[in-house]
Amino acid sequence: MNALTGVLRYLGNYAISSVWRLGYGARLFLLTLLYSGESFKRFQLVLKELYSIGVLSLVIIMVSGLFVGFVLGLQGYNTLEKYGSEQALGILVALSLVRELGPVVTALLFAGRAGTAITAEIGLMKATEQLSAMEMMAVEPVARVVAPRFWAGVISMPLLAALFSTMGVFGGYIVGVVLIGVDEGSFWSQMQSSVDFHEDILNGVIKSFVFAVAVTAIALLEGYDSKPTAEGVSRATTRTVVTSSLMVLFLDFILTSLMFTS
Repeated sequence: MNALTGVLRYLGNYAISSVWRLGYGARLFLLTLLYSGESFKRFQLVLKELYSIGVLSLVIIMVSGLFVGFVLGLQGYNTLEKYGSEQALGILVALSLVRELGPVVTALLFAGRAGTAITAEIGLMKATEQLSAMEMMAVEPVARVVAPRFWAGVISMPLLAALFSTMGVFGGYIVGVVLIGVDEGSFWSQMQSSVDFHEDILNGVIKSFVFAVAVTAIALLEGYDSKPTAEGVSRATTRTVVTSSLMVLFLDFILTSLMFTS
C-alpha cells in the first residue's frame, strides 16, 4: 500500500510539474512576442545575437552538409545503379536534402551548438543575478535578453538549413559527377525538372521555420527556468539538447504527414 501511495504521489507531482512548466513556457513565449517590438527598436541586439547564434554556426553546418552530400552521393549511386537509374542521382540528392535532411539535421546541429549556448548563457545570467539586477534597474529581461535571442534563432536557422542543403548538393555533385562519373548534364537537368519550388523547397523552408521556433523557445525556457546553480545550469543544458531533438523529430513527422501525403 505504501509503495502504491508513493507511485501515485510521484505521478501526481510529475503531472503538476509538467503542467506548471507548460504554462510557464507559454507565458514566456507570449511575453517574448509582446516585447519583440522593443527588441527590434534596438536592432543591434538582434544583430549581435545573429552573429553569435548564426554566423558562428556556419562552419559546423557547412562542413556537415558537405559530408552528408558525400554520403548521399555514394549511397544513392550504389542503390540506383542496381536499377539502372544512376542518372537520377541528382534528384535523389536534392529531394533528400531539401525535404528532410536539410531542415532536420540543421535543427539537430543548431540545438547542439547554439541551443546549448543560449541555455548556458541565460542560466549563468540567472545564477549570477544579472536578470534580477536588470529588473531592479527597470529593464525588462525578456525584452533585453530573451526576445533578441529568439528572433536571432528564428531568422538564422532557415538560412543555415539552406546553406546545409546547398553544400549537400555540392557534395553529391563531387562524389557522383567528379569522382564516380555520372553525366553532369543529367545530374543537373533532372534535378531542375523534378524539384518543385512550392512542393519541395517552400515546404522545407516552412519546416526550418517551425524547427527554429521550437528549438529556440525550448533553449530560452530551459535557461530562464534553470536553477541558479552550476548543477542546475548543467541539467538545463542537457534538457535543451534532449527535448529539442525529440521535438524536432516529432514535428518532422507531423509536418511530413501534412505536406507530402495526399
